[in-house]
Amino acid sequence: MSKSSKSTNVVWHESTITRAEREAMHKHKGAIIWFTGLSGSGKSTLSHAVEDILHKKGCSTIVLDGDNIRHGLNGDLGFSDDDRVENIRRIGEVAKLFVEAGVIVLTAFISPFRTDRDRVRGLVTPGDFIEVFCDASLDICEQRDPKGMYKKARAGVIKEFTGISSPYEAPEHAELVIDTGAADLATCAKLVDSYLKQHHIVHR
Repeated sequence: MSKSSKSTNVVWHESTITRAEREAMHKHKGAIIWFTGLSGSGKSTLSHAVEDILHKKGCSTIVLDGDNIRHGLNGDLGFSDDDRVENIRRIGEVAKLFVEAGVIVLTAFISPFRTDRDRVRGLVTPGDFIEVFCDASLDICEQRDPKGMYKKARAGVIKEFTGISSPYEAPEHAELVIDTGAADLATCAKLVDSYLKQHHIVHR
């Protein structure tokens, strides 16, 4: 985006309803649960399993999934390093809005670069960003290969594929590291739910 096309003369308008009032209505805190990991590590599956648990408790939730977002909001972006950065920047801003609305937003993005994930963390209050590293090895992710992407990447059909021809920077200080390559889905989801209760995001 060129400088001439950027927004100017804009003023932030404060809402008359506070975040605390929205959270009181929802009966839980707003938060970003940021699932990161290689393609095939179980991010989307786990995020939806956790949402199912939270929904049954009466929580207000939304899942932002990588593929779904690229169908709409980020449909104009490719997979170059610059586009990956912009992809996560936009998602971070959207997730921040949900947090201000008192919603628990679960995101499922490879988000390969630490600086991009840290930038999203910096958008919200400490404690609002919960990084969950879906720690499945490349070998296991390739064995799963649910969309046949690794096979295409190995064949050179897909360029700039994370883990093969583009780097993935694993979190160094994630709130949760879950072995999604070995643990079953119910166990993984329970770990996330337990964290949310222990840190008073949800109350039951």
